[in-house]
Amino acid sequence: MKNIFYLAVFSMLFFTSCDKGFEDINVDPTYAPTLDVKYKFPQAVLYTAGQRYESWRGNFIYCSVMMQHLASTQGYWNGDKYTLSTSYAGALWEAEYPQAIKTLEDMKAQLEADELTASPEYAMVRILRVFSFHRLTDIYGDIPYSEAGKGFIDGVLRPVYDDQEFIYKDMLNELKEASDALSGGTSALGTSDIIFNGDLTKWKKWANSMMLRLGLRLVKRDPALAQQWAQTAIEGGVMTSNEDIAYVIHQSGNGILQNGNSEVFLADRSSRISKTFMDFLQGDPRMPVLVALPDGNNDVAVQKGLPNGYDGTTIANAPGGDDMSTYSEVNSNTLQGLDAPMFFQTYAEVEFMLAESAVRWGLAGGAAAAEDHYNAGVTAAMKFLELYSEDAAIDDADIATYLADNPYDPANALEQINTQYWAATFLNEYEAFANWRRTGFPVLTPVNYPGNVTNGTIPRRLTYFTGEAVTNKENYDAAVASQGPDLLTTRVWWDAE
Repeated sequence: MKNIFYLAVFSMLFFTSCDKGFEDINVDPTYAPTLDVKYKFPQAVLYTAGQRYESWRGNFIYCSVMMQHLASTQGYWNGDKYTLSTSYAGALWEAEYPQAIKTLEDMKAQLEADELTASPEYAMVRILRVFSFHRLTDIYGDIPYSEAGKGFIDGVLRPVYDDQEFIYKDMLNELKEASDALSGGTSALGTSDIIFNGDLTKWKKWANSMMLRLGLRLVKRDPALAQQWAQTAIEGGVMTSNEDIAYVIHQSGNGILQNGNSEVFLADRSSRISKTFMDFLQGDPRMPVLVALPDGNNDVAVQKGLPNGYDGTTIANAPGGDDMSTYSEVNSNTLQGLDAPMFFQTYAEVEFMLAESAVRWGLAGGAAAAEDHYNAGVTAAMKFLELYSEDAAIDDADIATYLADNPYDPANALEQINTQYWAATFLNEYEAFANWRRTGFPVLTPVNYPGNVTNGTIPRRLTYFTGEAVTNKENYDAAVASQGPDLLTTRVWWDAE
């Protein structure tokens, strides 16, 4: 368990004077002219983790039900019905740019101004910055990147949208340079680093693990480049155990300190486990950990999944009936605490990507090692759940039985690996959505809800924050002309057909 220490969120006022000789009068001697990065860093991490607003609208109302982890009959849970709510679709953008991106760019500029670009802290900021941006570009496609978050720094109030190909190649280079700059030891940020507590070896592993994730994103667009980056990441050193997981432990309190996903469940208990996911969990020891009936009963014999694509009226005709108390929800006893961790990237995901790299290109020990990586991924995906709660621990014997009953199948490797990846990213729905678009797995059956805007197909992206079409119209229009219509069906660059 990590030793987490949260620092208060600060804001600074900067005073200037146009009158010669009044500089000293206008400076409060009790305040530093520039706030130390160690006070900004935890704020950036918590903003990146997400709060209730964007977690509800982007992570769950759209991504989770699209990926059929969850389902709901409420009309505003419209992601599995493929109808468009522009305010919900743009929620991640609306939240991340003025909060996480602004803070990250501020820290990066400050360290550059202080000539600290060789410091471990600069590398850490670059790594966290890539994580925040890659989530945004995966969801929206072409986005403000090179000029983003620089309104105060450079006076850029209407940033251009960079194309995703440029963004991806730059992010991969950023990760490589940041990884190369780290060689172990401890960061001066110490406990202000609420991800790894200053452990630079773990930061290096995360940089390379994220590099592997982003490299594999390119398999449909540029397989050779994807292989090159996967090999670079693996050689650089990726996560090797659940001790290396990139995650944040939250605290019960107010706003930013709390787990945004859990805040959603506290405010809205209308979601249920999808029938698709429940069917997958049959015989899986994760079932009693992940799901329970609304009354708290987690007996596997009585769990039932809600089909996607139904509303409050049509559910009466659905298999299983319309009594919502008989449909399972996310287990409140294990996964819903306001102090629950928020996972950015897990070791399980890394092992599945190593298995895929072994199958595709003979990397990570070659094809003969693919089964070992797959088994390690399944095991890690089950074991890391105990980070939520001691009640979520799964016995080794149960994991061994599951693997024996569901052995690695070389003939069906990519589907099997990436279906397990989908299960391992439950509640990290941004990543589940991205990996599904990249691989096509798991195979999901779309719904054809009346009035949907995708012709009955699962969306390929979310639409931009609506304010951009007004406040940044010229650059918004240029992005739409380049990428394609601002629709749920427009594919991002790496999601080639």
